[in-house]
Amino acid sequence: MMMACLKIILRDLRVALKQGLDAVMVIMFFLITVTLFPLGVGPESNLLARMSPGVIWVAALLSTMLSLDRLFQHDYEDGSLELMLLSPVPLEAVVLSKVAAHWLLTGLPLVVVSPLLAVFLNMPNSGLGILTISLLLGTPVASLIGAVGGALTLGARRGGVLISLLVLPLYIPLLIFGVAAVDAAIAGLPVRPHLLILAAMLAAALPMAIWASSAALRQASE
Repeated sequence: MMMACLKIILRDLRVALKQGLDAVMVIMFFLITVTLFPLGVGPESNLLARMSPGVIWVAALLSTMLSLDRLFQHDYEDGSLELMLLSPVPLEAVVLSKVAAHWLLTGLPLVVVSPLLAVFLNMPNSGLGILTISLLLGTPVASLIGAVGGALTLGARRGGVLISLLVLPLYIPLLIFGVAAVDAAIAGLPVRPHLLILAAMLAAALPMAIWASSAALRQASE
């Protein structure tokens, strides 16, 4: 089963890199969104430093949503989804593999780029490491929650709009504790409680989102 999951991840990565659109689009959207804030609020460094954790987290969560409507759409349209349902590999493992590929294409690049943009927004050095750790914990949760939205809206018209309405409210706890962790690090306060909550969200989302996505995919294929 591990080899089958690895093949699915490599297949999705290969297809995405061949097209080259999703990964580039996510990074460009992230960069443009973050750089718009100094233009809108002014170049005052203290204000940008106070806003930087929230700006980066909001931009990261919005960026992860860009390709959610295509997470299962291609497999649904070309019939691959039905083959996955009939294959000996559990559908839950297939969903987990596709979510992992989505995170590698969207979440991981955001984690890598975010410290550079944090410096651009004048974030203190004390917050850079915690920002990276919080995004490492939070972006997989965003992909897992997004997979549920992508599976529920599979085959629906204007699915991208529906995904936004379904997923954005569920991103609010991620945003609150992710930003709070960075703010605590900058203020010299303990960050462990916030990071533990993010880790608990990841531990809870992993089985629940995979199960919900699999159930929605089975329903969509009927």
